[in-house]
Amino acid sequence: MRDPHPSIAATAAPRDTEPQHRDHDGRRNGRVRDRDPRHRGLDAERGLALDVPVPAPAHPPEIPEDRLDADAIRTIARLRHVGHQAYFVGGCVRDVLLGFTPKDFDVATSAHPGEVRATFRNCRLIGRRFRLAHVYFRGAKIIEVATFRKNPTDAGEDLGEEGDLLITRDNVFGTAEEDARRRDFTVNGLFYDVFAGEVIDYVGGRADLEAHRIATIGDPEIRMQEDPVRALRAIRFASRLGFTIEPETFAAMRRHAPELGRCAPPRLLEETFKILRCGASQRAFELLRSSGALPVILPALASFFDGAGDEARRRFLAHLAALDRLVKAGGDPSEAVLLGALLLHLPAPEPGAPSERDRLLAELVATARLPRRIAERVRLALASQRAFRGPPRRRRRGLTSQVYFRDALQLLELTVEATGEGREVLDRWRSDDAGAEGGDAPEPGRARAGRAAPAGDDLDLGAVPADRPAQEAGPAAEGAKRRRRHRGGRRRHRRGGGAPAGSSGPPA
Repeated sequence: MRDPHPSIAATAAPRDTEPQHRDHDGRRNGRVRDRDPRHRGLDAERGLALDVPVPAPAHPPEIPEDRLDADAIRTIARLRHVGHQAYFVGGCVRDVLLGFTPKDFDVATSAHPGEVRATFRNCRLIGRRFRLAHVYFRGAKIIEVATFRKNPTDAGEDLGEEGDLLITRDNVFGTAEEDARRRDFTVNGLFYDVFAGEVIDYVGGRADLEAHRIATIGDPEIRMQEDPVRALRAIRFASRLGFTIEPETFAAMRRHAPELGRCAPPRLLEETFKILRCGASQRAFELLRSSGALPVILPALASFFDGAGDEARRRFLAHLAALDRLVKAGGDPSEAVLLGALLLHLPAPEPGAPSERDRLLAELVATARLPRRIAERVRLALASQRAFRGPPRRRRRGLTSQVYFRDALQLLELTVEATGEGREVLDRWRSDDAGAEGGDAPEPGRARAGRAAPAGDDLDLGAVPADRPAQEAGPAAEGAKRRRRHRGGRRRHRRGGGAPAGSSGPPA
């Protein structure tokens, strides 16, 4: 597709004039050139700068530049400089237009993944089902760059038996308009051209933003069959943004809720965590029940809620409301706390008998790739709730030093916040914790497991993502290595191994 702003595209540097060959799937042979030593340093020869200037738009921009991420703007400018289209896309455009501060700024481009990797040395390609490029910056920041794609079903690819619409591969490249139309909801299909200062809307997303409405792009029946997880995403967006779900879209969600069982369990678990961490989990839970999705993704919890009395239901929803207040206040609860907030209400296990809590955790470990360490922390944090409320003389010694203690204490905080009971117990354990740790304990919250940002300059000084042992080795590690070599040498000498190579005379 032609750039919707040809005057802006004309400011970018021209592409390399040598012929570009394509392989069997239509991708340019950027990977071959990247491996070929004759093409190393090609960027330097073409005079690419680290900070490509962004021309001022002809009119006031629809989104002020200070509302956008500077590193993402640099990424877009770099891609435009080498002749590709590149725009802000998706949730960051939606949130900025609504007055929110986005957590991430994603970029969509006409460059294929290999071409993005060739443009940024500190870049890594990830994913199989959906190939993406991650560009790394200081402070462990990652700018995600995706290539324009078209819907595989529209392209006649990836169809299962008897026209099954479930998408299992999503690497069919396309144009900017095709990429917008393959996205899930209209409010997520907006682009922003920072060079022109204009929002590009192919799907009517601006109107739905103004109406505070979540609606699929195209026929909701087809969209839910292509990816049933879109129902969970619709619930999360509607809950977090305070939007309504279009009636036809919600009806399609209800009809196809059983098909969530066909989706990969790790995706369902990941989306469940996102719902619990969105700051509106109480409303999301009600939408999960009314849409029919809850019995599919968390059957034990659905059975409990259906059979619980009014008081038990009120306590459960009050805990979710307390969790929402924690998230909105800037808290970042761990996965163990999120699961614990759900399982806390299931019947406590009887001595020597398996419980619903343990069965659900075992199922998540077996099918959804929940790490066993998290499952064990959930189990121990839940078991600690009874110890918290026991007599002081019977308190378990050393509980404050356990790795799961902070998760258990945060669950107690949620209970106190939800019920108003046990404030003195919470204060006592907080004081015990402060006394045991001396005030140096880390703050409770989720430890993010992300890759470290590359050392060196931000974009193109030859840096690569840092997860190599050599980069972690400091002077202390080098000294330890020398000591090991020295001790090994003495042992060989004592065993009569002879003199070291290159020495004269007997060993000392």
